[in-house]
Amino acid sequence: MTTIAVINAGMSEESTTARLGHTIEGALRDLAAGHAVADLQVTWVDLRPLAHQIIDNLLTGFPAGGLRTAIERVRAADAVVALTPTYQASFSGLFKAFLDILEDGALRDTPVLIGATGGSARHSLVTETAMRPLFIYMHADPVPTAVFAATEDWGAHASDSSGRDGGRLGARVRRAAGELLDRVGGHTAAPRDAAPAPASPADAREDYPDFVDFATLLSRGGVR
Repeated sequence: MTTIAVINAGMSEESTTARLGHTIEGALRDLAAGHAVADLQVTWVDLRPLAHQIIDNLLTGFPAGGLRTAIERVRAADAVVALTPTYQASFSGLFKAFLDILEDGALRDTPVLIGATGGSARHSLVTETAMRPLFIYMHADPVPTAVFAATEDWGAHASDSSGRDGGRLGARVRRAAGELLDRVGGHTAAPRDAAPAPASPADAREDYPDFVDFATLLSRGGVR
């Protein structure tokens, strides 16, 4: 059996963070067989109901029953999906507080899919500037593709966005889910110090319909 724990720092059961988690869970279940992952079990660690216990643990050093169970779920998981809403251009305090009470090495070498939600795509770099360094510091193994979901990804758009940029959320989720399943399905990951394969113009156009490659820009300017 392969177990993946979803850490959900959303503030309600109907939050966009929880919604993103269910979308990722669906992709994991759809793709599991194709990535040599059998008998997949997804367990959830919802942090909001544990907020008081998390703070008490920070003060006393002792986890209460429900929090102890949540910590054990994360520690025992073969992989983790870590999701947070964006606050002040970073992860939420509740999300960080939960990770702070994990013992050193709890996530060592654990594959992690990192994801965040926010009102605008302006905040999309939170996964790279805040979350990825945190999990690397914890010696986890974050997969290359992070998933950020803005308001527009759910069928609306913020005042500073076009409303069309979030149309590829499903593709990003499936790519990230596939990378996570590869980690737990026995596929060999690329060495961490290896240079990533350069993206082709076709790959860029798939994710960014308005993308213009550098060679085309040069030719338009009369440079050969």
